[in-house]
Amino acid sequence: MVLKEKADVAEQVTRIEQLFSALSDCETYLELFRESGDVDLIGECAKQLDAAEAQFRGFELKRMLSGPHDDFNAILEINPGAGGTEAQDWGEMLLRMYTRWAERKGFAVELMNYQPGEGAGLKSATLFIEGPNAFGFLRSERGVHRLVRISPFDSNARRHTSFASVSVMPDVEQDVEVEVRDEDLRIDTYRSGGAGGQHVNKTDSAVRLTHFPTGIVVACQNERSQHKNKARAMKLLKAKIYDFEMVKKRAELDKIAGERKKIDFGSQIRSYVLQPYQMIKDARTSAESGNVQAVLDGEIDPFIEAYLLSPEWNQPT
Repeated sequence: MVLKEKADVAEQVTRIEQLFSALSDCETYLELFRESGDVDLIGECAKQLDAAEAQFRGFELKRMLSGPHDDFNAILEINPGAGGTEAQDWGEMLLRMYTRWAERKGFAVELMNYQPGEGAGLKSATLFIEGPNAFGFLRSERGVHRLVRISPFDSNARRHTSFASVSVMPDVEQDVEVEVRDEDLRIDTYRSGGAGGQHVNKTDSAVRLTHFPTGIVVACQNERSQHKNKARAMKLLKAKIYDFEMVKKRAELDKIAGERKKIDFGSQIRSYVLQPYQMIKDARTSAESGNVQAVLDGEIDPFIEAYLLSPEWNQPT
């Protein structure tokens, strides 16, 4: 832990030195321009300023990723709202979006649980995303995501609005001890199955865990080994129990401190409009993009950065 903290501090010092170096180079170019009148030096100065701005933004973003769990891996859950096939297909689209985002970042992605929808899409899915600051980035995605489009499942080509909720938890097994007593736990095993393709797995290996004190139920079926599924389910259960306790503590603090703006599981955070026009807009930061296909392909960093760099919404957890 001490070595990791030392490395983090050394990285921050390097970033600051690079920033001052870029600004110093810019001052040099301006001084040379005053002496020679060479306009090309102004262009070089502009390049240095652009580089300095990028370095400063990266430094500021790193500073915002300093919450107690921001450097943890992340467990991300997707659950479609009411709306049948349309909402379940929207859940599948979100699963693809977050998978593509993680792959673009060079993060490892593991599908821990997948419940296929009836006909299309999914009923629920759980991703384990492993990479530097995975939770710190993805905590901005917690909440309800809204899709507006002409439904491909409507023979009358009417416009539909669909909702899916995304929850994100830190992988607390990395650093936090969560006790789960055997007497508080029920373990059920069952035959897993899927719609085919990448999700097919027809063995008697699926595991469902029920935690009596909290009422939390988790399942994992994507490993062929029952032992591995149980281990994955236990990881997910511990993360949910920890998140459950943190929510209780935040609620108690809110009663003491009074009402304030919060980002809860049930709050709508972002709208994805595909028809009659194309626009994705974040309700918290007003960040928006007209390139909906790129966003749905995983280019969500501008939304994540806008959230992290906004003091009103940046609440480390």
